Amino acid sequence: MEARALWLLVVVLVLGSSSWAAAYQGLSTNLCEVPAKDRVDCGYPHITPEQCTNRGCCFDSSIHGVPWCFKPLQDTECRF
Repeated sequence: MEARALWLLVVVLVLGSSSWAAAYQGLSTNLCEVPAKDRVDCGYPHITPEQCTNRGCCFDSSIHGVPWCFKPLQDTECRF
């Protein structure tokens, strides 16, 4: 019976930690305020908002004809 209780505890911990990871909200809004013409694609066709933000990118599907998953501002600037 103790082995079952231990496995149950392991399952609960694994499920709990995965829900913490799902709580990731992405980047701050100001880093994602990239003008549509300046968006640099960061995704692939049919990427979900969650998959996009897990890549460290911004997601905005409100403008058609431009990348919906795109690099945040700090990744689109030139660095010397």
